[in-house]
Amino acid sequence: MKKVSCINKIIATGFGSGYSPIAPGTAGALLAIVIWFIFSILVPYEFMYIITLLLIITFTILGTYSANAVEAIWGKDPSRVVVDEMVGVWIPLLIVPERNVWFVLAAFVLFRLFDIFKPLGIRKMENLKGGIGVMMDDILAGIYSFIILLGARCLIG
Repeated sequence: MKKVSCINKIIATGFGSGYSPIAPGTAGALLAIVIWFIFSILVPYEFMYIITLLLIITFTILGTYSANAVEAIWGKDPSRVVVDEMVGVWIPLLIVPERNVWFVLAAFVLFRLFDIFKPLGIRKMENLKGGIGVMMDDILAGIYSFIILLGARCLIG
């Protein structure tokens, strides 16, 4: 059996949130929201877009590598790998207006709905090999959530 580094397991499981016995994907997405909220409190709002973008890019790269590594021991797209949910929920958070909890909640709910039901080609992304397949379905779910929130933001103002 192949040995996987502890850091790959930590990243893949979203700092351990993927070990949640109930809804590990939701636990990973909630942790991502908490991380984002902490940054939004500590950092001036005008930097949140850049920080969120850096989180997305960094964890997409690390998550793809780590998910690929743990698949060797846990099998294809195991439920405890939730770094993809973290990245996915950060994508619609790019469009959240300053201190708007309702948009944060909408980002979470929309992302989870797209992630669970996998419409509009999201399920096809799971056919991609390795860590790319693990990450891409959630990235696409995040993009769809982003588009809906962008539309809502344009309508609401």
